[in-house]
Amino acid sequence: MKFKDMPYERVDYEKTEAAFKELTDRVKSAADAEELWNVHQEFYRVYMDVADMLTIAHIRYDGDTTDAFYGGEHEAYDEMRPKLANLENQYRRALYESPFRKEMEEKIGKVAFVSMENELKSMNESIIGLMQEENALRTRYNKLIATAQIPFDGQILNLSLMRPYLTSSDRAVRREAWKAFSAYFVSVEGELDEIYDKLVKNRTAQAKAMGFDNYVDLGYCRMNRNSYGKKEVENFRRQVKEVFVPFAEKVHERRRQRLGLDKLSYIDNEVYFLNGNPAPTGSPEEILKTGQHMYSELSAETKEFFDFMMENELLDVFGRKTKKQGGYMTFIHKYGAPFIFANFNGTSGDVDVVTHECGHAFQGFVSGKDPVLEHNDITMETAEIHSMSMEFFTDPWMKDFFGGRSGEFLTMQLEDAIRFVPYGTMVDEFQHIVYENPDMPPAERKRTWRDLERVYMPHLDYEDDPFFSKGGYWQRQQHIYNSPFYYIDYVLAQTCAFQYKVWMDENYQEAWESYLRLCKLSAKDFYGNMLRSVGLKVPFEDGYFEEIVGKLSQKLDTL
Repeated sequence: MKFKDMPYERVDYEKTEAAFKELTDRVKSAADAEELWNVHQEFYRVYMDVADMLTIAHIRYDGDTTDAFYGGEHEAYDEMRPKLANLENQYRRALYESPFRKEMEEKIGKVAFVSMENELKSMNESIIGLMQEENALRTRYNKLIATAQIPFDGQILNLSLMRPYLTSSDRAVRREAWKAFSAYFVSVEGELDEIYDKLVKNRTAQAKAMGFDNYVDLGYCRMNRNSYGKKEVENFRRQVKEVFVPFAEKVHERRRQRLGLDKLSYIDNEVYFLNGNPAPTGSPEEILKTGQHMYSELSAETKEFFDFMMENELLDVFGRKTKKQGGYMTFIHKYGAPFIFANFNGTSGDVDVVTHECGHAFQGFVSGKDPVLEHNDITMETAEIHSMSMEFFTDPWMKDFFGGRSGEFLTMQLEDAIRFVPYGTMVDEFQHIVYENPDMPPAERKRTWRDLERVYMPHLDYEDDPFFSKGGYWQRQQHIYNSPFYYIDYVLAQTCAFQYKVWMDENYQEAWESYLRLCKLSAKDFYGNMLRSVGLKVPFEDGYFEEIVGKLSQKLDTL
């Protein structure tokens, strides 16, 4: 079914509450493992019906944040979601404590029960009010970002539509665009500070109510870190600082020389070539058609996937002024349908949507056929491997998107991925500092960010910009407001994607078969076990970066 034709009605909370409570009671009274399994399959149906309505409303609101009807639905779900989460929490507690747990582990896996334990530690009825307040604050932030109006080049532009100017080949245009971009953030800086301060204090209060010292441990539970913790992440960050930052700085130096500059400025940070970054040659519609052709050639599985996406209009990727910023993939269970949301803006990022978000969607399409719902409940550090690796697996087709500049695109793609690792790791360390010191005032948070920039990105020069030079850049990073501790998952995944990049250059088919196995594994095993089983190294291990950096250096020399 085409997405536009999918029926929608608001979740009836009272009926849903009655259904969940009945299922919870039946779990508790189940006479044997077979009866328990039958109840759990009924739970799947109720859960998926509710999840699908929430997802459809979410997508349609994001498509137009000024839509009155779906705006109302969004506000209603800000209130309802924590209550629904509590109902699910009560059901899973009963399942977790069932005397037939061993038999259920054989059905749905041990990973599912460790994930349940994280969920039970993350939520109970006492914090519903705080969760509702948190949702409202996130909605307020997202609307503020989505409805930005920036006067530039005789137009009124949002943040996404500013991007072509921020990366213009004309340095004077870039400078003026960054001034306008910064001016917008200065104009809302007080509100951004207020929202984040309230979010930090709110999340800290939730953590204390759940018995944690601060939000860090609660945040790890909510990100479902089911096989590693803070020590492993700290060791990874250490290696990034010691091994990867010096490597990334050499990449920035290559870029400085290529641009013919005496010194890199912040206005040059995302520009890779003197004649500007390579951009796709086709219209947005042509980019999707080229993507369809690409996936038809990559493999039989990807052809089936992308034909399904196009036939059912499961991509909302064209930019609009009132559309939420950013991009994501989500899933509608009833139709076995991944959905991709993004904002094309005429830059290479449009092609990234067709590779990165399609990596997520392809994995969802493949694993969504598994009748055990828990097997699809992947943690994000695994999910992002699917997306970031697909960016590299599609490299042989980049000539179809970029024509004569495809070689430049491949250089930019790899350098940009390398550049990202220090930045993403810095985001993670910043959040640990903030939530370990929740009373830190807004100005000190900004100083902390700027201090971290000097460690992770020492080349960066903000000159005298009134917003960025004082440490404000993080306020444009939506994950920091919306999804605490998510960002390190991108970094972990990027380094695994580097492993695939090296591997596919040596044996493409072997690397692809490993990737396909990983997609099908989904959440059937723990993170480290899955990586090892498909031939990848685990990022937390000492000495992880040495071989990767060496091989990437050789690859850069050939581009």
